[in-house]
Amino acid sequence: MAAATGNQGWAQLRQQARSLESQTESLFHTYSQFSTVSNIPPKPSPEERETEVKLEEILKKRETVVGQLGRLLDSEASLTSSALKQNNLSLLREKLAEHRRDLGRLKSKLQDARNRANLLSNVREDIESYRANNPEAAEAEYMLNERNHIDRSHDMVDSVLSQAYATNESFNLQRETLASINRRITLAASQVPGLNTLIGKISARKRRDGFIMGGFIAFCFVVFFFFM
Repeated sequence: MAAATGNQGWAQLRQQARSLESQTESLFHTYSQFSTVSNIPPKPSPEERETEVKLEEILKKRETVVGQLGRLLDSEASLTSSALKQNNLSLLREKLAEHRRDLGRLKSKLQDARNRANLLSNVREDIESYRANNPEAAEAEYMLNERNHIDRSHDMVDSVLSQAYATNESFNLQRETLASINRRITLAASQVPGLNTLIGKISARKRRDGFIMGGFIAFCFVVFFFFM
């Protein structure tokens, strides 16, 4: 009877521990999104604080439940001898420790993001204040920025022109190469006896075949229109 009661208590506590694990992971998903916003506020928002408090509370509840499971496992001989329950308890403890570390990392990540945002905000404010108190320097900076934009535009134009010149040079080189190949073929043909005559005959035969084919096609059209 005691063994059955112990098993029932174990099952209830383990189910509670797993439910709290699922709630923890859901809260982690919500909490991690606060560090990815584009404009993170200088101080934690009420929603962020509330989520953090919920995470800390649920981790304490899980610690209590895992402690109860450990005490139950130690007090019941039938449970102590179960390797499966020992393994389940070990996994619950490891997951709890992992979630505690995750919470610490997320806190640090949020604080780092907030520090960077505050630093950038302070730098921007200092720059705006300097420009407001030194209008001549602000105008000089504006002119310098415009000069940099013009220089970059000139660099881009120079780059495009360089590519165009390189492409044109490549075309000229290819044209010269093809002309050289043509001269070599002509020279080789002139040095082989009868080759020019053979090439001429082949060309004449192609032209003759072309005339014959053209005449045949014209004859077919005439016959086609005659029988329509």
